[in-house]
Amino acid sequence: MSLSRQQVAERAGVGPEFVGRLVDEGLLAAADDGAFTDGDARRARIFQGLERAGLPLETIAEAVDRGALDFAYLDRKVYDRFAGLSTSSFREVSEREDVPLDLLLVVREAMGFAQADPDDAMREDELQLVPLIRLQLTRGFDPAVSERWLRVYGDALRRITETETQWWRTQISQPQLDAGMTEVEKQELIAEWGDEFDALMDQALLAIYHANQEHNWTENLIEEIESALDRAGLRARMQTTPAICFLDIAGFTDLVEHQGDEAAAALAARLEPLVTRSAERHGGKVVKWLGDGVMLHFGDAEGAASAALDMLEAVTDAGLPAAHVGIHAGPVVFQGGDYFGRTVNLAARILDQARAGQALVSDEVAASIDRDGFVVEPIGPVELKGVARPVRLHEVQRRS
Repeated sequence: MSLSRQQVAERAGVGPEFVGRLVDEGLLAAADDGAFTDGDARRARIFQGLERAGLPLETIAEAVDRGALDFAYLDRKVYDRFAGLSTSSFREVSEREDVPLDLLLVVREAMGFAQADPDDAMREDELQLVPLIRLQLTRGFDPAVSERWLRVYGDALRRITETETQWWRTQISQPQLDAGMTEVEKQELIAEWGDEFDALMDQALLAIYHANQEHNWTENLIEEIESALDRAGLRARMQTTPAICFLDIAGFTDLVEHQGDEAAAALAARLEPLVTRSAERHGGKVVKWLGDGVMLHFGDAEGAASAALDMLEAVTDAGLPAAHVGIHAGPVVFQGGDYFGRTVNLAARILDQARAGQALVSDEVAASIDRDGFVVEPIGPVELKGVARPVRLHEVQRRS
């Protein structure tokens, strides 16, 4: 795209006089027809940031002249994702699109930048979020829900890009310098590789996102089906023998914070055989690992309870931090290697109530357990997050 000097200034968020200084220093150069490019706008924004950080433009220009730095890579296609500023402020877009200004300002924070002022120009990529926000509001969304959606998306994607930046630095950028490349040679090479990675990274991100949508949408659909069967009085006809068990290591988050990811990975490696062996002995199987714990499926409630107590004991005997367990029995739906439904959700909520070393179960599980081998102690109705009515829970222990 051909840009005038004024357009370069607008897209970069700098004054026209700053663009003039860059031209004078030789850091920007117009074509024969006087036109600039999107790459020039990106360079202008970066140069302004460097100057604000205390680095004089003259020093940057000298480094470029000596061949120590080169910003030509910003012309490459991969950097087209760097958005410029639009000609509309947050206040103007708010009035034009009938979107609350306070909600619109959250977009800047969700994008990972500092909070904007109402009269700041919106970025071009920020404008792309406005149609969806407007649609949500016209369909009756509470603005607080839209704000939470923006912040959750922003936080999750920020973590993704931070991880991506880290592996780009450690696996691509730094090894080139270690091999003897100059900074200029390295920047040119990684920009070239960036063009190769670009589309594939977008493809991978969307694939994971869509797979997670399938998982969560399926879970929601199954819950709606179960509710419809409840209203029709038909859910009681479904088989209720399977049981879902969740096991979690108490204090896992603190362990990660104090000892790091390597210690957490080592703990998970020691936990895996203990859980798998106990589950298989009682007719169960691991469904999935969840970082600090595991979800398991059993054919019957008593098998789940027996395995759970074995796992709690094995974890303690191995010198690992104490685990805790939640179990519920009821209908589940198997799809795509995973289990869905109210039973799964309730088991996870029961886990949240269990203390370290404790196995808590629902009424349905307690009713299926042979009291000759187990002690089942009622602990009364408990309010569970996301569950309409209190749920009667029981602690299960092996009878001496």
